[in-house]
Order: sequence, then structure tokens, then C-alpha cells
Amino acid sequence: MDYSDDFFRKVLKQTRVIACVGVSMNPVRPSYFVARYLGLRGFTVIPVNPGHAGKKLFGAEIYPDLAAIPKDAKVDMVDIFRRSDAVPPIVDMALDELPDLKTIWMQIGVENPDAATKAEARGIQVIQNRCPKIEYQRLFGELRMGGFNTGVISSKL
Repeated sequence: MDYSDDFFRKVLKQTRVIACVGVSMNPVRPSYFVARYLGLRGFTVIPVNPGHAGKKLFGAEIYPDLAAIPKDAKVDMVDIFRRSDAVPPIVDMALDELPDLKTIWMQIGVENPDAATKAEARGIQVIQNRCPKIEYQRLFGELRMGGFNTGVISSKL
């Protein structure tokens, strides 16, 4: 999938509340540091993981699924950290349970064209096989095109 930088900017600027499906409590897992980073950048991150439901992550309650998130949370984006074959029921639940939903974002390596088509038919923006942390950093001045921080670090001995 080919997305324009303007499209990514629009999505990231309009997003305020992100439900991270499949987030881990393990700080070495990508889902943990992506969710943490987005929270530090001002997004409200709602963690979703049935294995950790009821616990807290970054000060927020972890929910077992999207249906358990309070309706007043106004989730505008669902960020999916699950295998591609697990995506359809997540998208179905998001479409059924999140009235303020604007975007379904599937992480790097996660793609499901059928689920994407279904969401797009309902007017939802879909991004597949990309990471909002990387795109945010790249577009808002923290990373260069390769996805790495290119700030010069020097030391004097």
C-alpha cells in the first residue's frame, strides 16, 4: 500500500484517542513502546489485551476488547498489534462498538484486505503494514526517511 505523507499527517493530526489492540505490558515489545511513545506525544492511549484486562498500563485500565471500552472514550483510531488473520473480528467489533472511529491502523507486517475493504466501505480510513510511531516521528521532525534518528552525537575524549 502506498500512502501519501499528507494522508498520514491528516490522520495523525485528527487523532486524539487510540485503542491499542494487542498491547503488551512487556517493555521490550514493540506494542509497549509504540503505545508509550504515542501517549508521551499527547494521544490518549487505551490499552486492549484480554490477557491483562483489569490491570493498568501507563495509568490507564487495560480492557479485554473494544466492546468493553466506555462509549464516552470517543476512540478515533484503533491500532492493531495482532496477526493478520486475527484482524477481521477486531475490525468488526470496532465498526460495531466505536461510534467515533475514523481510522483502523494495522501495524508493520499486519494486512487484511477484506477487513480493510469492509472498513473503507463504512467510511473509515485504513492503513496497513505501517507504524504510527514511525510515521509520526518521520513527519513531525524526529526521524529521517530511513526511520532512524539522524541527530549527530559527538563526544570528545
